[in-house]
Amino acid sequence: MDAVGILSAMRAGERPDAGAMQWVAAALASGEMSDAQAGAFAMAVCRNGLGEPGRVALTMAMRDSGDWLDWSDLPGPVCDKHSTGGIGDCLSLVLAPALAAAGVFNPMISGRGLGHSGGTLDKLEAIPGVATEVGNDRLREIVRDCGCAIVSASGRIAPADRRLYAVRDVTGTVPSIDLIVASILSKKLAGGIGALVLDVKTGSGAFMENRDDARALARALVDTARGAGCKTQAFLTDMNQPLADAVGNAVEVAASMQVLTGRVGGRLYDLTLELGGACLALAGAAESPADGAARIAALLASGAAAERFSAMVRALGGPADVAESWRRDLPVAPVTLPVPAPRAGHVAAIDGVALGMAVVRLGGGRLRGSDVIDPAVGLGAMCRLGNRVAAGAPLAMVHAADPAAARLAAAAVLDAVHVADAAPAPDPLVSEVIS
Repeated sequence: MDAVGILSAMRAGERPDAGAMQWVAAALASGEMSDAQAGAFAMAVCRNGLGEPGRVALTMAMRDSGDWLDWSDLPGPVCDKHSTGGIGDCLSLVLAPALAAAGVFNPMISGRGLGHSGGTLDKLEAIPGVATEVGNDRLREIVRDCGCAIVSASGRIAPADRRLYAVRDVTGTVPSIDLIVASILSKKLAGGIGALVLDVKTGSGAFMENRDDARALARALVDTARGAGCKTQAFLTDMNQPLADAVGNAVEVAASMQVLTGRVGGRLYDLTLELGGACLALAGAAESPADGAARIAALLASGAAAERFSAMVRALGGPADVAESWRRDLPVAPVTLPVPAPRAGHVAAIDGVALGMAVVRLGGGRLRGSDVIDPAVGLGAMCRLGNRVAAGAPLAMVHAADPAAARLAAAAVLDAVHVADAAPAPDPLVSEVIS
């Protein structure tokens, strides 16, 4: 087999078989497939699909393109969570240490920003000194000692996905069920986990805006993961507004630290309890999701989850006790600018993609794979759907590197947030559970 032959067949409408998927994954990992060919492959999949057999074959081939991790020596269950991406979604920073405090080990292999969606690794690396690129041996040490580790996949974990992930971000091929499933599960399954909870976003800030599309993605993820022997549930969650009240890297870390250090209530807190309870129940560490959620709430309130987060950050090269020092440690943008509401009324709609791209253009994400992120920029104090606002009251606070960038971002926020006379009917945070 060769790339030209496989791509020519896909251009003609043929779906590649398992053998072709194995060749593609191996060629991505070895470099035999060029970036141009990888981009062409991603575009062909995005346009024509692979079908269920092809999707499973690509997932397993990408999983098998590198090493597998074995956690059988750990004195407890191993569980993980993955989000399909949205805006203001910093839940992993809260959930991973909460699970660790509950006695469930969480080796969380995460990604960087993709399109309008922020990346968990970029957020964590906003903390000075933190480096998430670690080898497998160091990953094992951190998980054993801290109970959790939020890290990048090493070059030996699903290396085919590392190549394809970078290509998707710069070729407009992010919103493909086949590529999303293969990307997520190749890393998660190679990570050796026994249970997985999936947070599948739907709404204006999600890659899958339509709920039926999100449900199809959730079903594909669950079926593929369970077929590989991993206990899995998927939650359809609302992304018609940011999960936290901040969008950006350092500002989302700050939002996470507020929950870890005692802030109760809000969408980020509520979803942490919902998904954390499900993780504990799936892993056999709680009798039911409700019991698990109560345990997560208690661990957040006691500071035990914050202690685990501090230990993980310290192990990754960050400050000695970030739970105490985060207000001093996190970078601060030199310019802040409030975005005044154009009229009195209720916040009726929020264009999440537009908000995410405003942060990208501030320097908080990547327009090109080589772009360097400014961790301090973003949007804070975001308004919520249904909020009543007075004319001139702030809809958000822009954190920018210079006044010109701040003004452009403020204009983008005004375009993205619609104020009307009536408040919209609220969407549930979790609309469906698929298992």
